[in-house]
Amino acid sequence: MSLVTAKDLRKDYRTGEMVIQAIRGVDFAIEPASFVCFVGPSGSGKTTLLNMIGCLDHPTEGFLTIADTDVSTLDQRSAAAFRGEHIGFVFQDFNLIPVLTAYENIEYPLIMVQKWPVGRRKARVHSLLEAAGISDQADKRPDQLSGGQKQRVAVARALVTNPKLVLADEPTANLDHETAYRIIELMRHLRDEFETTFVFSTHDPKIMAEAEVTYVLEDGHLHQEPGSAEGAQ
Repeated sequence: MSLVTAKDLRKDYRTGEMVIQAIRGVDFAIEPASFVCFVGPSGSGKTTLLNMIGCLDHPTEGFLTIADTDVSTLDQRSAAAFRGEHIGFVFQDFNLIPVLTAYENIEYPLIMVQKWPVGRRKARVHSLLEAAGISDQADKRPDQLSGGQKQRVAVARALVTNPKLVLADEPTANLDHETAYRIIELMRHLRDEFETTFVFSTHDPKIMAEAEVTYVLEDGHLHQEPGSAEGAQ
């Protein structure tokens, strides 16, 4: 069974009397433990689509099901609870909290969202620090870390709650070529270890080359790239 399923998904924005059709009736499916990317030019609707999958925005019409839940019907409080339980996020600008150490940044969702007990939190954070190859950076603040190290912390933080789905918005955009490859390798390794689905919004050909399924967005319309694995198209 698919982890994410969209049927005739639409998103409109109103600016004055003008209606902008950002997403125009798309269908797709994302399987568990897969590596999927959405690509397309700026303004094509990638971020809008990722925001709907991340339960940060509601579709105007259509159905969006994640982990057997119709998230298109969730109110703001229910959507926040669902995100905390099922979805992790990785951003191009890392979004780390400057005053917290790497350890504390990774631990933060376990305190604020899922309220894990101390012993369980400690074990989980240390396991992610080790998996991300940054155990020796645990006590450093973000301004003491390189860009690649910051993104490793961000990836570990996204995975700390053991989500079924991680959404990554241009995660390699602020990284140099070699560091970007290492981050992609890390995410594939963690996907294999934790069976987490990674969904990317990206322009990066390195991520596209690694993706098992690539969807192309153009003017709010979606098609699957030839040669990528079969989705629900």
